[in-house]
Amino acid sequence: MNNSQQALIHGFSREQLAGVCAELGQPQYRARQIWRWLYHHYAQSWAELKNLPAQMRSELEQRFIIAPLEVRQQQNESGAGSTAKVLLRLQDGECIELVFIPAKGRTTLCVSSQIGCKYKCAFCASGQSGFRRNLEIGEMVGEVVFAAKNLGGAPGHVVFMGVGEPFDNYDNVLKAVRIINDAEGLCIGARKITISTCGIIPGIERLAREGLQVELSVSLHAPEDALRSKLIPVNKIYPLTDLLAACRLYAEQTGRIVTFEYTLIKDVNDSKEQAQQLARLLENIHCRVNLIMLSAVAEFEGRAPSVETAKMFVNTLESKHINATTRVSKGGNINAACGQLRRSSLIQETC
Repeated sequence: MNNSQQALIHGFSREQLAGVCAELGQPQYRARQIWRWLYHHYAQSWAELKNLPAQMRSELEQRFIIAPLEVRQQQNESGAGSTAKVLLRLQDGECIELVFIPAKGRTTLCVSSQIGCKYKCAFCASGQSGFRRNLEIGEMVGEVVFAAKNLGGAPGHVVFMGVGEPFDNYDNVLKAVRIINDAEGLCIGARKITISTCGIIPGIERLAREGLQVELSVSLHAPEDALRSKLIPVNKIYPLTDLLAACRLYAEQTGRIVTFEYTLIKDVNDSKEQAQQLARLLENIHCRVNLIMLSAVAEFEGRAPSVETAKMFVNTLESKHINATTRVSKGGNINAACGQLRRSSLIQETC
């Protein structure tokens, strides 16, 4: 958390910026100018805002931080247009990881919402070192602005699938979503923003009432409670029956397809019988299943199944009229694939 008296300017909505300008005795059009510098030009210093009076720039610099993130390390997979992972230092010395995932004609940005994670999913590195704190609104928006500046434009998709459970930081995440979605700013469409959860039912229910067309992604990973509780301990609090009821309600209220993430683990959750069981669970939900081959994590001994097993799983689901695909994993050799991001203050010599 920012311990100084300065706030993060990227945590302010357009309306709040207008209030700041009023406090400084400035006309309202100054708020529009600041907003454009932040989200069209991706300004990283107050000195860049040349069309603002010098005195106003000085006052803003005293009150607000405009560049909350500092690059400490970048790793790239080999080859042109490869996945990249960037280690960013925050104002309090903590670090977060940000992943750029290129695809045809667009880049997907995987952002973090917390430093560490409380939920300790068995095959996810993010929670292995414990939880530190929630990210501020301005830190999450700052991740996207940093990416936009480096890409030369806003990323095509933003997925809240980095370190942390977004619904455990619900208010800040939703405010960040509204800022990056703002039509006069970064203008990233709501349907190009995905919020991923390990199954926090109150968050799903709240999101259904927000009136936003964002994508909801739910980590499932098992078709029955006993196994899912071993893989995802939060299942003991929010078991499958209740979780799927919330997802069904979400789909009905929003008209959106729910994406279920299912990581395939050899001889754990990848049998034909388990695929059939999963199909029965999901038959009345407007959904798709995104199958993911397990990525290696030091703390988990499991392995990914064969390609043939993954194909069998997909075919079994599709034979029951469940839309299913296997995600092409990227970033595995730089520990940037699904489940491999972790609280980066572990890298003490870097942060």
